[in-house]
Amino acid sequence: MAKKKSFPLRIDPDVYKIIEKWAADEFRSVNAHIEFLLRESAKRAGRLPSKIKKQEDEE
Repeated sequence: MAKKKSFPLRIDPDVYKIIEKWAADEFRSVNAHIEFLLRESAKRAGRLPSKIKKQEDEE
């Protein structure tokens, strides 16, 4: 697995509570769920490189 980039994230507390509950419903950590949501959004927008798309499809 590639090394992950870490950075601070400022987020509205109400939005955080929503994502926290949503992540728990999906059996993910908040961090993993935020990454999942961003990746899905990038995929829908056609901005995810095809190499990464192929790796995800194999998983």
